Amino acid sequence: MQRPGVTAVLAAVVAVLATGCSSDGGGGAPGATTSAPASSPTAPESSPGPSAPPAKGSAKVVSTLTKGLNSPWGATALPDGDLLISSRDEGTITRVDAESGKKTEIGSVPGVSPGGEGGLMGLALSPGFASDRQLYAYFTTESDNRVARMLFDERKAAGKQLGAPDTILRDIPKGVIHNGGRIAFGPDKMLYAGTGETGETGLSQDPKSLGGKILRMTPDGRPAPDNPKPGSLVYSLGHRNVQGLAWDAEGRLWASEFGQNTWDELNLIEPGKNYGWPEVEGRSDDSRFVNPVAQWRPDEASPSGIAYAKGSIWMAALRGERLWRIPLSGRELAARPQAFLKEEYGRLRTVLAVGGSGLWLVTSETDGRGTPEAGDDRILRLKVT
Repeated sequence: MQRPGVTAVLAAVVAVLATGCSSDGGGGAPGATTSAPASSPTAPESSPGPSAPPAKGSAKVVSTLTKGLNSPWGATALPDGDLLISSRDEGTITRVDAESGKKTEIGSVPGVSPGGEGGLMGLALSPGFASDRQLYAYFTTESDNRVARMLFDERKAAGKQLGAPDTILRDIPKGVIHNGGRIAFGPDKMLYAGTGETGETGLSQDPKSLGGKILRMTPDGRPAPDNPKPGSLVYSLGHRNVQGLAWDAEGRLWASEFGQNTWDELNLIEPGKNYGWPEVEGRSDDSRFVNPVAQWRPDEASPSGIAYAKGSIWMAALRGERLWRIPLSGRELAARPQAFLKEEYGRLRTVLAVGGSGLWLVTSETDGRGTPEAGDDRILRLKVT
């Protein structure tokens, strides 16, 4: 793995043919698909509109906040700016001081059963965290994936600051692969969860299954009252493995998704819509399914977390070992995506917006599929435009 000095590498979205599963860069799910034509996503050739970001941006690593993390996965920022980071394989949550980088384990989550792509994954703070001190987590147990909330009490001793998990949602299908895992509260104060189909492709099109979906629920885990189908948690379906959720400045939901052999996707998510898996992968002419706004070959992406900043979606790539900038003009691309940090820090798992032009970027070399070097895994501070 090459990791030269920090330089920004600009790249167009992939137009070369390649194969290989995009399940974190490892083994894929069975099932035939009808792929989109072998072409890269189109982007406007004209100048972007007045509200769109510039066609060319930048991403510069300004510092390394901390090193030595083991299998980091989820990340969320506390009100004071410190970060909470989950360890997928250890089942622990660590607080990282946003100034010094000092690491303090706040506790472990009982019941986590790591294996394959499962373990302790997404984290999210309650919209009312200032008063209720509730921390939400998505994790794998011996029988399922589930979402639970825990009281975070900073007055207690390090390692004992987490209360007992209160499970608000259980029975999300689990597997060695494709467990989804990202959770986030939206502008509507509802909790969203990206799930995977665990390699059982039929789950994605089954409206009764929680696998291969984006779920939307109240903070108590009940179906949001205005979901597409009353009484159902399902917000959108036809997904393979959603690991990135972010909202733009207009409140639109975007999601990154692993493809299988042909196309990884960035999708604009709308309630009740079907995103095609396993019937299609990437763009198609089938009017039953929503086409992705952008797509990549798996060896250049295999995307996990995303964040919105400076008018663009920023997407962390695992197998692709790079950070993608996807400039938006409303519901569409404003210009061709750019790639930064290519092969400089290895696999990239999670990206978190901080301030107006900052990002936290979490690497993922110790997840069993990387090639860890001294200091891995780490959190980087980036300035972006």
